[in-house]
Amino acid sequence: MNLFSPPWPRAVLFDLDGTLVDSAADLYAALLPMLQTEKRIVPEYAQVRQVVSQGAMAMLRVAWPDEGEPAIKARMPVFLENYAGMLTTHTRLFPGMDKLLVRIEAAGLPWGVVTNKSTALTLPLLEGLGLSQRAAVVVAGDTLAVKKPHPEPVLHACRLAGLVPTETLLVGDDRRDVEAGRSAGLRTVIVRWGYLGGDDPAMLGADAIADHPEDVAEILGLA
Repeated sequence: MNLFSPPWPRAVLFDLDGTLVDSAADLYAALLPMLQTEKRIVPEYAQVRQVVSQGAMAMLRVAWPDEGEPAIKARMPVFLENYAGMLTTHTRLFPGMDKLLVRIEAAGLPWGVVTNKSTALTLPLLEGLGLSQRAAVVVAGDTLAVKKPHPEPVLHACRLAGLVPTETLLVGDDRRDVEAGRSAGLRTVIVRWGYLGGDDPAMLGADAIADHPEDVAEILGLA
């Protein structure tokens, strides 16, 4: 892992699914009743998990690979309704992430969330995990008219929390996180524990790769 030279970043923005929290089991479970109703073959959990960071449409495409875009979109409301009823049934912070957040907070560094997940799903999930009052800022996928990889959600989060982009770290698990962060002027970290969509982390152009949350603490100068 390549570490930054001092001065270290003074704030952190996290992607949500696949970076801060492991939500794949609940998202997979939200698909199952739909597949059972239609008597469809259930895809392997690993297939769905891999594309979680790419959004609901990507997960539905895995489950219905032979369907066109209109048919996939038509299933979205039922899928989202199912998922809204089980947001934190199995979803938890990734191992080591709570310790990292505690260290970030103890150091007086603000942290926040920038996700492409909708506000209606993001806020209850964070509340259910006891994170909503700890985050300095939360920007969801429908907060603005654009989502990552557009840099504006990242810049909007910086403005809301009073963060300096060049002094802020963006941690994510998807190519769109890296693209958004770099375009916004932040330093970026890609995490190997995330969903990654089949991509090689080394090929995503991030400034550093983290194998464990402890690596992020080291990047922040907290180790």
